[in-house]
Amino acid sequence: MIRAFALALQLLTRLPVPGVSAPPQPQQMGLAVPFFPVVGFIIGAILASLHTALWLVDPGVLAGLILTVWVLLTGGLHLDGLADTADAWIGGQGDRERTLRIMKDPRSGPIAIVVIVLVLLNKFAALQVLLAGDADILLVLIPVLGRTCMVMLLMTAPYVRPEGLGASYARYLPWIGCGLVVAVVSVVTLVLLDWQGGILLGVLGIGFVGLRYGLLDRLGGITGDTLGAACELTETVVLLTAVLSAGLEF
Repeated sequence: MIRAFALALQLLTRLPVPGVSAPPQPQQMGLAVPFFPVVGFIIGAILASLHTALWLVDPGVLAGLILTVWVLLTGGLHLDGLADTADAWIGGQGDRERTLRIMKDPRSGPIAIVVIVLVLLNKFAALQVLLAGDADILLVLIPVLGRTCMVMLLMTAPYVRPEGLGASYARYLPWIGCGLVVAVVSVVTLVLLDWQGGILLGVLGIGFVGLRYGLLDRLGGITGDTLGAACELTETVVLLTAVLSAGLEF
């Protein structure tokens, strides 16, 4: 279990992970998947701690600092996946093989740049609003929910690149462990956010169904890049939904 957690931390962050020098076995990589939301919790805890330590700082400046740390913690891994997916989705023109081929190109086109800018801009704007109040719970939950979406896609969609980075993670997926993790995250979200948590899970559920349908329709499944894109889009949707639902009263 410790090895699986270390592998998840090594894959999804740039945090130093001692004792993970030997190449992992494929089965160990699969066992790391249920720990993806745990890694999200660590990222969120770091962001919440930064917010607590710098709560007197102007919300705009603090939003910029937290977003910068957020990107640095992941090494831009998921943003890179989002960029590749955006380029391929537009450039692929509906063709599966063309889309997958463009997705492997390390170069970023104008569409990728536009999408990255829009995602970061929306994250910054939402953070600026949320950080003016008590945002610690949301800061912890957002990275958790982003990585839970990755788990759900691995559970419900085939991995289309047999030689890809995520192939072993998908092939040796521990279904029961993953299902339990998704259930726990959902319950915790409802407990901590009450009715706002219900709205949030409803929006994320609709978004997940649409995203999964689009990926299956275009690609026949998922890739490592689309998992990263799903994480970034989920985090952005959570931030925007939290801001937009903040003024509602029941």
